[in-house]
Formats: sequence, C-alpha cells, structure tokens
Amino acid sequence: MQDAQMHNYIKDVLKNMPSDWLNLTTHRLDIYDESLAKTQFLDQFENLYHDNNAETAALKKLPTAYDYIRLGHPLSSVLEWAIAKANHLKPENVISFASNTVPILAILRKNLLVNKNTQILYTDTLPSFFDAEIIRDVYNYDFELKQIDNASNIPEYNGSTVLISQKDEIGALDLNPNVDFYINLYGSLGSILTVYGEKNETYVSEIQHVRRRETIAMTPANCEIALQALVANTAIDLPTTNVAEAKKNVLKSIQKITGSPTTPLVASSGLSIQYAIMMGLIHNAQENHKEKAIKFLVPPNCYGGTNDQARRVAACLNNVEIVDLPVDGDNDMVQSIDTVLNKVAAEDAVAYIIAEIPTNPRVEVPDLQQLKAVLSKERKTENGETAIDPVFILDQTFCPNYQFLGEGEILSTVRAISYASGSKFPSGGKCTAGYVVGNTKTRDLMEKIALHLTLCDNEATALQYEILAEQLPSMNQRIIDAYKNTREFVNFIKETLPDAKINFVSDELAAQGFTPSVFSLDLPTKGNTDAEREAYKRALNLKLINLMITEIPTESKFCVSYGQLKGCYWTIPATSTQGTTKEGDKDYIVRASLSGDMDLERHKKVFLKFVDNI
Repeated sequence: MQDAQMHNYIKDVLKNMPSDWLNLTTHRLDIYDESLAKTQFLDQFENLYHDNNAETAALKKLPTAYDYIRLGHPLSSVLEWAIAKANHLKPENVISFASNTVPILAILRKNLLVNKNTQILYTDTLPSFFDAEIIRDVYNYDFELKQIDNASNIPEYNGSTVLISQKDEIGALDLNPNVDFYINLYGSLGSILTVYGEKNETYVSEIQHVRRRETIAMTPANCEIALQALVANTAIDLPTTNVAEAKKNVLKSIQKITGSPTTPLVASSGLSIQYAIMMGLIHNAQENHKEKAIKFLVPPNCYGGTNDQARRVAACLNNVEIVDLPVDGDNDMVQSIDTVLNKVAAEDAVAYIIAEIPTNPRVEVPDLQQLKAVLSKERKTENGETAIDPVFILDQTFCPNYQFLGEGEILSTVRAISYASGSKFPSGGKCTAGYVVGNTKTRDLMEKIALHLTLCDNEATALQYEILAEQLPSMNQRIIDAYKNTREFVNFIKETLPDAKINFVSDELAAQGFTPSVFSLDLPTKGNTDAEREAYKRALNLKLINLMITEIPTESKFCVSYGQLKGCYWTIPATSTQGTTKEGDKDYIVRASLSGDMDLERHKKVFLKFVDNI
C-alpha cells in the first residue's frame, strides 16, 4: 500500500517538477544552507509527500539539494529517498553514482584509512574496465575478489563485504545481514550503492565525499529514467543514443579552441577529469621513476575542490605529498614555482604543479615568458644529477579560449596539460562535463590519464557530449561578449566606488587574449580594529549581493557559477568555492561573473543605489 502511494506521488513529482531539476548544474546559494545540505531538501520533501502536495510551486520552494550535481541534486535525492523507503532504510544510506567503479573505490578508500579487510563479491561479470591489479598497485587499495553463484548464501567475514550485481530493475533489495554494501550497476545510467547495517553508518558521509570530489552523482537525466522505471515497476529502458557523432564533434571543437595536438579527453565533471589526471600522473611516475617521492604543488587558496581532492589522493599514498604553492596576492606565481621546484629537484622527487591561470579569485596572470623559463630550467639533485623535469597542470577554466599548448605557443616546449570545468563556458552551465588536453611532450601522460578516466568510469555521458557539441562552437564568441560587459561594469565600479579594490585583468593582458568575465571586489571598510573592519566588510559583501539578487531576481543569482548563457552571478569565495580551504587562506571578498546576455544598465543602477547607501 505504501509503495503504491509513494509511486503515485513520485509520478506526480516527475510530471510537475521545476525545469531546473533537470537543467541546473549549480546550486542557488539564496536557498542553500551548507550545514543542512544533505538533509534539508529531503526533510521538506517528506513533508510535501505526507501532504500529498506535488504542485510545481511547492517543489520550486524546496531548498537546494546537496551541492551542484556532484554531491547530489533534487532528482538524485528523490531517487535515493524512494529506494530507501522501499527497503526501510535511511535515505542517506542510498547513494547514486554516475560511475560504476567509484562506489567500489569509495569503500576501499575508507577501509585503507581504517586498516580494514574488504571482500568484493559479484554474481555476474565485473565491468571490463575494473582493473583489480591497477587498483591495488596505483590506488594502494587492498581487497579480495570472488565470483559467487548464489547471493543469498554469503557467510560472515572479518571485514567489509561488498556485493556487486548488474541490474535491470530498480527498487527493493534482497538484504542479507552478512552484506555491508550493495552496489547495483545500471550500465550507462551509473550505479546505486546501499549501505546496510548500523555498524556501517560511519561510511556514509565519507562515501558521499568521494562522490563529491572524484566523480558525480547519477545525472538528473539518468535519475529521471531510473525513477520512471521505479514507478512503472518495469526494467530500466536504457536510452539508445548515437554518441559517436557528438563525441567526434566535441573532440574536434576542443582541439580547435585549445590548439592542442593531442586527442582531448572528456569526463563527467571538472573534478572527474582532475582525478584522472592525478592518478594517471602517479601511475606514470610509479612506472618511470620507481621509489621516488611524488610532490603535487598546489596553491593553498585555489578552488576548494582542487585543494581537497589533491590532499585526499595524497592521504592514500605514502610517497605522494602536497606542497603549498602561494600564487597570488602578495605572492608571485613564477617565483613561488621556481623556489619550490628547486627544493623538489634537490630531493630528486617528481614535481607535478597544479595552477589556475588566471588565478581564482584574484584573477591574476603571471608573466608567461618567465613562467616558461622557470618550467624549462634544468635543475640538479643534491647529488649533482639532472632532476626530473616537472609537469605543469593548468586549470584554465576562467580563460578556456587561450591557446597555451599548440605548436609554437608559450607552453608547447615544456611538459604541460590543460583542463577546464565544463559547467562553465564550455556548456554555458548546461552540464558539468570537463575536459583535458596535452601538448606533444605529454602524449604518454595523456595515455595514462585516459586509462584512469576509463577505469573510474568517469567519461562524459552521451547527453553531456550532445550538450557540449551544441554549445562549444559558440564558446569563443560568448567569451568575447561576456568580457565586454565585465570590462564595462568594472570601469563603472571604479568611477562610482574608487575606494574599492578590484581584481581584474589589465587592458594589456586582455589584448594578449586573457578575457575572463569574472572579477573580485574588495569593498572599502571602516572600524577601529582589524576585527571590526573585517566584520564590517563581510556584512557589506552580503548587503551588495542581497541587493542585486532582490532587485534583479530574473538575472542576478547568488550562485558560484561562471560562463553561463544569461545573467550575472555573485558569490563570496570563502563561503562557497573555497569551502574546504584552510581558514587563513580563504578570501572574504565578493566575486562576480557576468554573461554576454544581461541588462548591464540595470545592474549599474542597482550598484549605484548600493554605493549611495553605504
């Protein structure tokens, strides 16, 4: 009876859901409380369910679920809630993934850190890309792998038992007290992991965090397919799409935009591609520089996902270490890289540098000739031998149109690869898929990155390829249009609020091709002590953002996005993109990002109103 009631309610929800549930890739901070992110949506959704209220207006008022679509979103939350209800479990114990491999890795990671045994049981065949040897050797995960005939006859085990099965149906599970984790694989849709038993509840948040950092949740479109099958009580009907043509067009567009001579790789998100980069480079170092220490040089105040993921990878591997690389503000990126590379070379270690150009949120660009010189410099170990040349891993999400890697370009003669988040300019905010390209010196590295992208089952979905194929051809023009609006708005702010400090590219840098459409704003402050001045400024930040989103609700959003097709987006990096960054490295400033399609004059008027009321 309860299942029928739930199924009927979900049918109504699917019919009436806001279009944003399928199409939005970034959360709205005005309806987002991070401390309640994993519970608030479902608590209020459950109330609507009890009231049998599936009206669009009611669903629209629900707070943001989770974080982007990586950690979760409305439809993944509803899917997990429905499966949990059908099995009398807590909703947080059901976790959907776009990947078929990463849920397994999530359990293995936790058990590595707590030194616990794992046995992986499977009834059918494992996915062809699940390479047990690489997972043991490169990821440092230990496990027993066994094929079984009967899933109902599983003995007790001293450790965690994971049961993997290929499924066509979705919903009720045949739960066994000797199984700790069920992973049901649904082909191109992804997978669903169920955590069973009170003793395993400590795994939930850590598994969710793996999903947030190393992959994404099952995508909204795929969750909708799964939910339709659930309420119809039928086998999942996998969509038939001819992804080959879209993929071919996407790869061609990326090569044209970046000028890269290597074949691009496209992943389900920016962090999915970054994970493949890190694991691919570690694999390469293990093969070519056995026993040597691996150092990832990472800016401490860069995007929180990058920072956090790098440290999470290092936590699992004894010979991998994160080295802080101060890059902006009072620090010069080139000098910092030179200093740190000298130290790493002396130790005869392998150096991998992750950096954003322009930097985030200070929007700074280093002297590129000096950067090239520092990366090209031959260094010596303490013993006087030639040190291993570094690899420069460039996050160019802010300026994805700048050609760093092509023949004759500034970084063509050093080992360098470049990647970008697809939820920004590449897709105009329509999907999360990210990509990576390399120069001619990194062909072997790109092969290893491709291997780990496949192993983690993190390639872009068919729909993501279709969206990118549609959006990439217009990307460079959208970048030009958005830059024009941003430059005009920045100049207006300089005139109306000259005491504010604005971080944006100079006209000279723009002439060289660095045309971001994001700037950060350090508002003027007052007070008798540092604490008073900081408190005043933080309050002023929110006053500006709240005024903008209240006065121009159809265009201005309190959101972390960038490169969207329409409107203007506002955030405070310290409380959004730098969420997991150390407190002392956070930036409590305003970051604004503009599109090429917005009412700029209206934004100027509202900003003037803000200035008049300071």
